[in-house]
Amino acid sequence: MTTGTTGAAGASASRRPVIGLTTYLEQAQTGVWDVPAAFLPHAYFSAVTRAGGIAVLLPPQPVDADIAERVLDGLDGLIITGGKDVEPARYGAEPHPETDEPRPDRDAWEDALLTAAIARELPFLGICRGAQVLNVALGGSLHQHLPDVVGDRRYQPGGGTYASAPVAVAPGTLLAGALAETPELDVPVYHHQAIDRVGDGLVITARTPDGIVEAVELTTVPFGVAVQWHPEVDAGDLRLFEALVDAARASATRGAPARSSTPEAAR
Repeated sequence: MTTGTTGAAGASASRRPVIGLTTYLEQAQTGVWDVPAAFLPHAYFSAVTRAGGIAVLLPPQPVDADIAERVLDGLDGLIITGGKDVEPARYGAEPHPETDEPRPDRDAWEDALLTAAIARELPFLGICRGAQVLNVALGGSLHQHLPDVVGDRRYQPGGGTYASAPVAVAPGTLLAGALAETPELDVPVYHHQAIDRVGDGLVITARTPDGIVEAVELTTVPFGVAVQWHPEVDAGDLRLFEALVDAARASATRGAPARSSTPEAAR
C-alpha cells in the first residue's frame, strides 16, 4: 500500500504540480484505423494523478534547445517513460542483434528535455528506458543484451509478463528517502538492457544481487531519480510518484532557477 500523505485526496487544484510524461510514437490500431500514433499506457499517468499531480503527455516531435525550454516552461516536473531501446550510436556502440530498431525522434526529444530539465533543476523521474536515456545523455553506456551478461532472460521473460527482481537500496539517497529507507524490496522488471558505464554526476542507488544497476540519481540537482524497474505497474505503491510530485510542488512554490542559456552545459 502507498505510504505517502500527498496523494490526490486533500490536494487543492491550485497546488497540483503539472508533470509531463514522454510518450511512444508507434504504429497503432484502433477501430478501423491503423496509423502512427502517440500513446502511453494508462498506468503511468494514473499514478501521477493519484499521487496528486496533473499529467500532461509529451509526444516525440521535432526539437531544439529553444523548443525544449518552451515545453518545460509549462511543467513543474518531468517523467521520461519506458519504451524502445536507445540507439547504440548515442554511446558509441554498434547495435547488438537483439537491440530494437532505433527511434532517433524519441531519443532526440527526450535527450533535449532532460538536458534542459537538468540545467534548470526541474525535478524529474526516469523509468526503465528513462534511466537509460539519462545515463546516455550524461556520457554513460549500456549493456545491450542482459542475457549475455547474466546468462538468461530473468529480467525480461517476454510475452508482456513482468518479472520480479530483488534490489538493495543505498541508504541516505533520494531513492531511499522516497521509499521510507526500505533497504531491500522486490520490484517489477521488464528490460533486456541496463546501465553499464555510469554517466557523469550519477550515483548508483540500487542494484540486484547479481550486480545489475536498477537505480541511479543525479547529485547536482535537488531531485533527479531514475529506476530501471516499472513502479507504475504496482498500483498499491505510489511512493516514487509522490516523491516526484512533492519535489515538483516544492520547486514550483520556491520558484525555479533561471533557465540556462547553454543547456549543453548540463551534460
